[in-house]
Parts: sequence; C-alpha cells; structure tokens
Amino acid sequence: MNASLPIRQSCPPGLCDCQLETLVHAPGADLRVLRLTRVEEQRLLERLERVASLDDLERIQQRMHDQLGIRTRIAPGYNEVRSMRGIDIEVAAQPGLCRKTRQAIVRAIRRGLQHNPELAYQLLNAHDLLRGT
Repeated sequence: MNASLPIRQSCPPGLCDCQLETLVHAPGADLRVLRLTRVEEQRLLERLERVASLDDLERIQQRMHDQLGIRTRIAPGYNEVRSMRGIDIEVAAQPGLCRKTRQAIVRAIRRGLQHNPELAYQLLNAHDLLRGT
C-alpha cells in the first residue's frame, strides 16, 4: 500500500512567486520542497530559532538542502557588522518555495542569532573577521 505524503498547499493565484503549479506539472522537477507542509515549516522555524552553535546551524542548513532542496547562505555583510542586521542571510528562490516561507526562514535564523550572540561571533570568526581580537 502506498501512503501518499502530505504536500504543501498552493498559494492563492497572483499573490505569490512560488510557481507551485508549474513545478507539479514539470517532468523531472525537484519535488522535495513540497514536503514542507505548514506544520513542518513551523517545526523548522522553531528549530532555527533554537540553534545552539555554528556547527548546529551548518548541520541544519545541510539537512534543509538534502531533504528539501532549500539553499541558504549566511555570511557577514559587505559593510561593518554592528548588529545582527549586518549579517546577510539569503534563502535562494526556487520553484515551490513561497516568498513568505523564505522570509520566515531568514527571520527565524536572525532571531536564533539574537538569542545566542556567541553564535554570531563564531560566524564572524569563521569568516576570519575577528582574527586579531
């Protein structure tokens, strides 16, 4: 017996750039992102907010890519980093991934960095910005 996996509901037409309908009908398309249901999205966001270390954050990023195809990039911004806003967090746009979901992932990572400032220092150090301090 084949149990069908729950898939993400489509966004209202014209309100989102997720292109879910074209993704579902495209042959050979990467459908992993459809596994990110509303409940799973909330679990992911909560997990991103509770990140404990840079290794933990990198592990979550890798699992997001492996399981859902979501690519994230977290790095210090081009200007000075005076607050958590100076850290660039990008979630790559992809078919099936809603704009609001991408923004929620960025906000959750930023909240995780704010709750754990030591993580931000580890991130800066990983990019060799605190070399002499």
